[in-house]
Amino acid sequence: MSRLYRIARSALFRLDAETAHELTLHSFSRFPKLATAPFAGSAVDDPVELLGLHFRNRVGLAAGLDKNGECLEAWSRLGFGFVEIGTVTPRPQPGNPRPRMFRLPEHRSLINRLGFNNKGVDYLVERVRESRYRGVLGINIGKNADTPIEQAADDYVACLRKVHPLAGYITVNISSPNTKNLRDLQDEQKLDQLLGTLASEREALAQRDGRRVPMLVKIAPDIGEAQIESVAVAARKHGVDGLIATNTTITRPGLEAHPLASQAGGLSGRLLRPLADATLSALRAKVGTDFVLVGVGGIGSAEDAKSKIKAGANLVQIYSGFIYEGPALVHRCAAALSDH
Repeated sequence: MSRLYRIARSALFRLDAETAHELTLHSFSRFPKLATAPFAGSAVDDPVELLGLHFRNRVGLAAGLDKNGECLEAWSRLGFGFVEIGTVTPRPQPGNPRPRMFRLPEHRSLINRLGFNNKGVDYLVERVRESRYRGVLGINIGKNADTPIEQAADDYVACLRKVHPLAGYITVNISSPNTKNLRDLQDEQKLDQLLGTLASEREALAQRDGRRVPMLVKIAPDIGEAQIESVAVAARKHGVDGLIATNTTITRPGLEAHPLASQAGGLSGRLLRPLADATLSALRAKVGTDFVLVGVGGIGSAEDAKSKIKAGANLVQIYSGFIYEGPALVHRCAAALSDH
């Protein structure tokens, strides 16, 4: 961690977690050059071709940090090889009641139950259209909280149609623990139906837009071997281009006696990494070597990033580590992977 970021983090950590998050995004959105100037530098040049796309390097921003696509210029200036925005829903929604985000600094981890708080897909599309960002852009889509799980496909299709012309790739988020019943979509029958619907819609959109946009699915770390296999089978069957492993966990490894352990929500950061790595490794064993996997969960150092590649990832993403270690983490991870 740079001395400058240590000072900035000390100030931000005096605020509650979500207020600090909002303040940072506001500065990155309104003043991208000024806000990133102390930390910006040349991005690591480690190009890789995957999914029919050209990635500047293998280190991306995970979904959830910039839900509305408001800070794309800032992320580019900080050296990310690709950026994933969202999760976005068809209609704006406030998410769950506050407080809903909690730091665990001694564990370099976070608990959140934000609940897909976002300004809606139309707002996100407008922000992307106005942006000058030209790197690989992933757009992560989900369902509104008040949409019955039986009608979830309608929300995913609505988002898919609107983001398809703009996205480098699209991620189907079926693994957040903070929208009621959402993880039920990982069950074999429901997943088969959802991916079948989205695959059919994507082919129609490819004809409409003259381009076929890669589709990825983001899964939870809290699924067993049988469910990992069913996810792999469904992904292959319906032409999914890649899987992202993993989302946050509802378990509390290493937090049994912690006062925040009983807070509802998903755990991310260092404590998630062993579980996320194990899920990633199990997925690689199921899908074979020719399938794109994105490793996310607990990357707080260059060594952590390399462990994701060793576990089977082609690309990695960071979120909680960025909060604790600062922008320098992006460069360190990308440099380490360029030598891997």
